[in-house]
Amino acid sequence: MAPASSTPTDQLHLPAGSTAQGSYETAIDPGRRDGWEHTGLRVLALDAGGTETFTADGVELMVVPLSGGCEVSVDGARHTLRGRQDVFASATDVLYAPVGSELTLTSAGGGRFALAAAVATAVHPVALLRAEDVPVEIRGGGAMSRLVRNFGTVGAFDDCDSLIACEVITPGGNWSSYPAHKHDETTATESELEEIYYYEIQAAPGGSPGFGFHQTTASGPDKPIDVLTEVRSGDTVLVPHGWHGPCAAAPGHDMYYLNVMAGPAADRAWNITDHPDQTWVRGTWEAAGIDPRLEGEMR
Repeated sequence: MAPASSTPTDQLHLPAGSTAQGSYETAIDPGRRDGWEHTGLRVLALDAGGTETFTADGVELMVVPLSGGCEVSVDGARHTLRGRQDVFASATDVLYAPVGSELTLTSAGGGRFALAAAVATAVHPVALLRAEDVPVEIRGGGAMSRLVRNFGTVGAFDDCDSLIACEVITPGGNWSSYPAHKHDETTATESELEEIYYYEIQAAPGGSPGFGFHQTTASGPDKPIDVLTEVRSGDTVLVPHGWHGPCAAAPGHDMYYLNVMAGPAADRAWNITDHPDQTWVRGTWEAAGIDPRLEGEMR
């Protein structure tokens, strides 16, 4: 992997629309930018009755409806993803498609659909994970409470090559990806993984846009990085290395992010190291209790 210094900071926060290609509001592909080799994300917007064909050339992927539902044909077999109103409403059906697949997405009512991708070589079977079967957990406590939908994490879905993916809901005013942590080297306790954060932020009751903040900092002198940026709906932040977090949701604006991870190791694993100055907060979570705003989706 290219050293982090080859990726300027202004190329790590990608505002909404800045990578758009045709029907794709976001188009980030592995190997298409300096120092970015293992992960990709496309966000497809379809009008009612719209259709799009995509070939998973060199990547495996998961189709994650952000709003609306769709039919996905994978190499001739059709699968129905029931979707959802928006990312804050609930978990969603998710479809895994292996490397080399040809996918055709069709949406009768229109919608937006994330294609979370990772470089892969081994072929695994197509898999449909229903929303009601997505493992959901609450991490943290108090103002650090957040809800994680583990549809594509290690241990939740493992019949794939390298892709790791999940989505996180952080209520307005709360902090997540906290303590800050890293996974940028291969050790007995850590995995080397690139990570994509794709954000959506809930608007105010009157419709004005919401916002939050994302931070990534250097984990060593050979890994220079310094990102502290305001994020809005449709923004993407790339994390090639370094301590990432906290992510803060502005009060009144719930925050969603889709995480996509993969790395160079043959073994698919998600092992992290907490920032030594922040790991102590884990000891406060039990006494702080769970933010009651998150309890409705637990089952």
